[in-house]
This record gives sequence, structure tokens and C-alpha cells, in this order.
Amino acid sequence: MQKKIIKKIGVILRPSTPELKESYFKLEKIFQKYHIEVNIESISGGMIGVMGMEFEYLCKNADALVTLGGDGTLISTVRRSFKYDIPIFGVYAGNLGFLADINLEELDEFVSNLVQGNYRVDERSILEAQFVHNEKEMTFYAFNDIVITRPSVSNMIHVETLVDSKAFNTYYGDGVIVSTPTGSTAYNLSAGGPVLFPLTNVFALTPICPHSLTQRPVVLPGKFSIEMKTPKDKALVIIDGQDKHELEIGQSIHIQLAKKQVKLIHREAFNYFDVLKEKLNWGD
Repeated sequence: MQKKIIKKIGVILRPSTPELKESYFKLEKIFQKYHIEVNIESISGGMIGVMGMEFEYLCKNADALVTLGGDGTLISTVRRSFKYDIPIFGVYAGNLGFLADINLEELDEFVSNLVQGNYRVDERSILEAQFVHNEKEMTFYAFNDIVITRPSVSNMIHVETLVDSKAFNTYYGDGVIVSTPTGSTAYNLSAGGPVLFPLTNVFALTPICPHSLTQRPVVLPGKFSIEMKTPKDKALVIIDGQDKHELEIGQSIHIQLAKKQVKLIHREAFNYFDVLKEKLNWGD
């Protein structure tokens, strides 16, 4: 896709981490060195005693968003900013992430390349889901996964699944994970699901502790839509491990890949397989 000149950035910090104040000022100084205007989101700014902008205004007045924290901060920011169609990159404060892959020591060199257009933009799929709550249709987005699970530890649940309105499977167990390629290395991987290359247009259905050993993970093309409902039980719908909604008995949730994709900025030399090897200790 066409790269744009980045002259303004909006910064979002990991919540409840006021110790990021020094790191933020270091980040701000680096961007200003290359004549890039820096603004911080109001909640993040309040945390470290800096005047900030409301998130909506920040998105409308920035060429890119920068998260300082970890993958969780970036995932939350992706979901909040999705409708603004703004590219994002993550600076990690701690350990290397799957998504936040630049640290502060590398940031000066990265920004030097950024202003020269020497970077790349990866487009990644995101899940879009709809269900009716209190007679109101709700739409939400998940960058990693949507989990339909039991509300009580003592009970298993039935999850009926339709693909393009045709009966597909009934899962009986602790629930089901619907995962994007980006989320395939998160809960999906822990539950025995497949690792998906992040730039593919597919999603995975992975049962959680199924009652039957014949229930296996399935990868579906991104053009399909699915409907899931729990005819005998209430269920919890968990979005990216961050938001929760209740699904009533017999209520349906409709899930598909969104028509738009998320734009992540990376170094030109970024290699997803190098990150996999380091994070998962492959080849050791």
C-alpha cells in the first residue's frame, strides 16, 4: 500500500504505568529531533502529568499512532482506533512482543528511516462481530480473538456453529476460540490451535478442552461468515481478553473478518519468523 509522510504522531501509554514517564519523554525527544509533532492521549497524559488530547481528536489529527508498552496496549489501541483507519506501531517497554517489536534503544534509527519512507506497512485482518444486547445491535472488533466460553467453571457449554448460514458443528466443552492470524500465537496456540501467518486472510476455530477428542481446530477462508449460539446455556463472549459480554440462552453472535484491515508499521527488515523463533524458542 502507499506510504504517507508522517509529520504528526499520537502516543498511547500502557495504562496504570506512571513509571513510563521518563520513557515517554525520551520517545518524544527522538521524534521531535526529526521534526515530527508529538501529542499524547489524555488518559496517558494524565497518568504522567502531561496535557493530552482526547482519543478521537488524537486519531483525527495524527498521521500514525505509537503505543508505548506491550502487545496488550497495541491491541487495545487497534480496536479503539480501527474506524479512523490510521497506521500504528508499537514500542515495547519490557520484553519483545509479537506486535510491539521496537525498543527505545532502536527508536532513533527507526524514526530516521521512517521520515525517509524506509518502512513497511503490513495489513492484518481483524474480526467484526455483531449481536443484540438489550434490544440494541452491538458491533465490536477483535484483533486477536473472540472467545465464547462457559460463565461457570462447573458447567460445560454447547456452542452451535453455522458457516455461511449452513450447519457446521456443535462444540461441547469449555468453549471455542475464533482467532485471527495475528491472534493465532495467543490463546489459540495455548489451546492447541494452529499458528497462522499474520498476513493471510483466514481465521481459525479452536475448541477449548472439548468433550470429544474428534473436535479439532479448523482454518476457514476469510470470505466466510459464522454464526455461533448456545441453545442450552448462557455464555461469556470475551474480546481480545479485554472486554466481556453475556450471551443469553439461544442468542446468536455473528462473526466475520472486517472488510477493512489494520495497518501496522514495521521496519523494512522486520521478519515475523525471527520473532516466532525468539518468542517460542523454536530451533533451540
